[in-house]
Amino acid sequence: MNEIKVLIVDDSAFMRKLIGDFLACDSRFHVVGTARNGEEGLKKALELSPDIVTLDIEMPKMNGLDMLKQLMRVKPLPVVMLSSTTIEGAENTLTAMQYGAVDFVAKPSGAISLDLHKVKDELISKLLLASKANISSSSHQHAQNSSVYNLPMGTKVNKMICIGTSTGGPRALQEVLSTVSKDINAPIFIVQHMPPNFTKSLAARLNQLSDIEVKEAKDNEIVRSGCAYIAPGGFHMTVVEKKGQLSICLDTSSPVKGHRPSVDRLFQSISKISGYQALAIVLTGMGADGTEGVIELKKNKDVLVLAESEETAVIYGMPKSAVSTKLVDYIEPLRNVGSFISRYAQK
Repeated sequence: MNEIKVLIVDDSAFMRKLIGDFLACDSRFHVVGTARNGEEGLKKALELSPDIVTLDIEMPKMNGLDMLKQLMRVKPLPVVMLSSTTIEGAENTLTAMQYGAVDFVAKPSGAISLDLHKVKDELISKLLLASKANISSSSHQHAQNSSVYNLPMGTKVNKMICIGTSTGGPRALQEVLSTVSKDINAPIFIVQHMPPNFTKSLAARLNQLSDIEVKEAKDNEIVRSGCAYIAPGGFHMTVVEKKGQLSICLDTSSPVKGHRPSVDRLFQSISKISGYQALAIVLTGMGADGTEGVIELKKNKDVLVLAESEETAVIYGMPKSAVSTKLVDYIEPLRNVGSFISRYAQK
């Protein structure tokens, strides 16, 4: 395997050295250069042709967001952001995802994290993953005519939609939810692998960009049609039926295969609710979260499963795993998913 060439862009000499030391201990990486600001980072990205870039946000001369925007225009590369866990940091991180960053690592404590070693393993795994990402996946074409317009559905039934995603998910969710019709007659439940604080900012951003309401879910909340509920980071989200109404349960039980929230936990809870048709959607992400949930859902005959196609998935891990069960009914590019939901849940 060839070494993965990394460019480190950070205004802190301490942080540049610390990240460089982490990567120097792993034979899979080779640090080809460092830069102190976005201006220098952009220049070195063009000169050194790294395979991947680690990028800080707050920097002098040119900040990380401005560099990222320009980089994606002139030389698209996989980028992993280093982010603070403040509200502003979360919002900047989501902007970076929108601009094309593959993933992010939250710094444990402020701009200069003396304890960055706490996330060393996470940083290395995300760099490895991002180096294989499909960064040309973002698709801004209009929905194509496809099997989505031939859904074998009755009309007057209760319906719900559940979506699971991980790496590449914020941008995918933006593309999907911003094209969902405002008058859908079903609730949407979403698990996006993200740490606490970031999911609230994600929900607020998606709510601004969508015709439907998008919010971070609350424990014991009564569910409404036409609203999308995002599981808060650090909590499993399940759905239960009480006295003919759906409500949301949040809990902090053990992570499932390393994830909390878990797509499997959401899907499995929905598989136990009778009297509803369900549409389960698996979007971009690493690993297999959602696959066991798909198997459970398919024991209920009123379930359709859609997986994002390899063509548009930033990371074709979770969708591929779901497809491998041979239980997926539709494989669609991201550009079709919003119209699929609208057609499925029309009044």
